[in-house]
Amino acid sequence: MGRECLRAGTDYGSVRLSKEVIYLFFSKNKKTRALLIGISLAVSASFVVAGCGNKQQAQQQGVQVKAMQVLQQDAPLTSEFAGQIVGKDEVKVQSKVSGNIVEKYVKGGEYVQAGQPLYKIDSRQYESAVLQAQANLAQSEATLSNAETDLSRYQQLLNSQAIAEQTVATQQANVNAYGAAAAANEALLHKAQQDLDDTLICAPLSGQLGVDDVAVGTFAAAGNTSLVTIGSSNPVYAQFSISEAEFLKFKKIQQMQSGSSDSAIHASLRLSDGTIYPLDGKIVQTDRALAQNTGTLTIKALFQNPNGLLLPGMFARVRLTGETVPNAILVPQRAIQQVLDKTFVMVVGSDGKSEARTVVLGPQVGSYYIVKSGLSASDTVIVEGLSSLTEGKDLHVTMVTPEEMGFSFDEDTTPFDTMTSSDANSGNN
Repeated sequence: MGRECLRAGTDYGSVRLSKEVIYLFFSKNKKTRALLIGISLAVSASFVVAGCGNKQQAQQQGVQVKAMQVLQQDAPLTSEFAGQIVGKDEVKVQSKVSGNIVEKYVKGGEYVQAGQPLYKIDSRQYESAVLQAQANLAQSEATLSNAETDLSRYQQLLNSQAIAEQTVATQQANVNAYGAAAAANEALLHKAQQDLDDTLICAPLSGQLGVDDVAVGTFAAAGNTSLVTIGSSNPVYAQFSISEAEFLKFKKIQQMQSGSSDSAIHASLRLSDGTIYPLDGKIVQTDRALAQNTGTLTIKALFQNPNGLLLPGMFARVRLTGETVPNAILVPQRAIQQVLDKTFVMVVGSDGKSEARTVVLGPQVGSYYIVKSGLSASDTVIVEGLSSLTEGKDLHVTMVTPEEMGFSFDEDTTPFDTMTSSDANSGNN
């Protein structure tokens, strides 16, 4: 090898040669040159050994994954339906008589009791009508009384044959007519008094007023003008719709829970922020037929609402609990992988390596799927680190619990987007 073949700064066997080292290589001193060659070989060997050691250490560490034991326990099956809160009793308050509103005793948004005064209609014309009806009744009663007196006198004269029978009969007819007139005037007085009483408009039921209340001075047309909306806030309905297939399953749930297809079944409610309403409700109303345009059936569940948390118009999801699968094998949703028509999970094999296991899935239960076949309770399934994991890889496993991963048997508790009323009336769960 010539001197020009070795260049300073060039790597040879992972050793970078300096000018001084190159000079020593061409030293005429044989001992120096032999010593330098030995040192170079030793350094090169150490680099090779170090590189192999790092590679073996990386292989021993394996792929970092998190895994958990497969669960085996009873799993209740649930169905959720988009629903909307509606008032149990909700009416638009209207006046029974026409007139201007002269007094208002409440304001929008208040809670009122049944019979509590709300508005006062100008009553002057109705007071006059009562007085007129009273006068007419008094007049007719006086006429009737006079006719009855004449009839009594005519009957006495008839007994002594001092008067014709026709005269008595005519007077009897007059008494009957005056009696009918008096009864009619009495009815008119009752009607006038009722109209006068109706000028005071009271709450038809206990509940909360809407903010659509009208102001003093508004003309209220009898049976036409809506003065305010009032609705009962406790209890309330959660109204939802189900498909025909879901209805058949719904009837089976009724029979399982109570032994009768006509008994009410329990329901729970998930609000739009993902929280579960603390009080359970029960199904109390089922429509008589499927809607022709949607093919769905409307159902109402009744929920107690003592704190007023449920407001009419709110959207929620109604959950019905069905049958319970005993000793179900359960794996988290995030452990499930699909490639074309193949569904599988990665498990930790007995040799500590990743192993793909084909599974057949059943219904979803909260954060889990029921596994019909492919796994046993003794398997350890990988739940994190799956993105680039393939079968046969050495693993460095960190065992986790469902609580640490945020898994639960409740349905998804993340807030859902605001639904439309059509969503609430659809049969999709």
